Amino acid sequence: MEATVLGKSIIVPSVQELAKGSKLVTVPDRYIRDDVDALISSTGDDNNDLQVPIIDMEGLLSGDGVELMKLHLACQDWGFFQLINHGVKLSLVEKLKIEIQEFFNLSIEEKKKFWQGPNEIEGYGQAFVLSEDQKLDWADMFFLTTFPKHERRPHLFPNLHPPFSDALEDFSDETRKLGIKILECLGKTLGIGSLREVFGEGQQMMRMNYYPPCPEPHTVVGLTAHSDAVALTILLQLNDMDGLQIMKDGEWFLVKPVPNAFVVNVGDILEILSNGTYKSVLHRAMVNVSKERLSIGSFYSPSLTNEIGPMTELTGPGTPGKFRRITMADYWKGFFTRTLDGKSYLDAMRIQDSDEASV
Repeated sequence: MEATVLGKSIIVPSVQELAKGSKLVTVPDRYIRDDVDALISSTGDDNNDLQVPIIDMEGLLSGDGVELMKLHLACQDWGFFQLINHGVKLSLVEKLKIEIQEFFNLSIEEKKKFWQGPNEIEGYGQAFVLSEDQKLDWADMFFLTTFPKHERRPHLFPNLHPPFSDALEDFSDETRKLGIKILECLGKTLGIGSLREVFGEGQQMMRMNYYPPCPEPHTVVGLTAHSDAVALTILLQLNDMDGLQIMKDGEWFLVKPVPNAFVVNVGDILEILSNGTYKSVLHRAMVNVSKERLSIGSFYSPSLTNEIGPMTELTGPGTPGKFRRITMADYWKGFFTRTLDGKSYLDAMRIQDSDEASV
């Protein structure tokens, strides 16, 4: 079965290679942003009300009502939480960290074997670049579909060398299973029983990010502010360089990862399915003057052939559906033909006569 092509992005130079230049003291104009808002706090330690919720997966699986309520409030009020006791082996996580670092350390000639094609969104490069004068992020990515396997691009995952491919395969499998378990818990917190039918066999994509050091870090953005178009994101930070920031109460807040935890966030699809009960939240990645940052995100969504829209159990007289229904294939095609711009795609999915305010 031939893999589905969902979008494309203009091929741009590698930022990692640009940053390697020993004489680079200023940032090229195409990367400079004039809309970089300040951070509310560097750690959040000075304000106990600004702590990303920590959720215990073992408590969720045991049916602990307190932990389930914590999950509900985290998805409703924050759109983000940190997941501990998630069940993914630390040895696998450490192995993957090493392999991804080594991948980004390959020569540009080796990495070009995985370069994006002219009509592809997947591969090595940048995403959502639709015009030659568009501002660029200060980052390189390696983006690929991992599940279902027949949707994998033949020149990407299958051509990765072991042990990288083995570690990525195992991590893909483990985080997909974890995502399903989280969604089962969210079905309980929403009071609808199960979300499994909406997802079918599901779809998983993974994005490895490399944010090189930057001589003028406050003039660039590692990853443009956006909400994730997927249902659920499971993020692993690979080194000790912070950079993930989320929008909270109208200001930017730095997420300090808890050791051995995953950072999990609500995506646009989950906001649609929950009819706005759970919120996808704006977030961005920033960079550092002297140190690189690496991360990998695992994105879980319904199958391409499935349809999404507000769950019928959450709509009715007095609570109309706030989002239109659409097949996943059409949803992705619409998403990947736009630039990354806040929550603009989710806003385009809203039913216009809804009294739900845009966020």
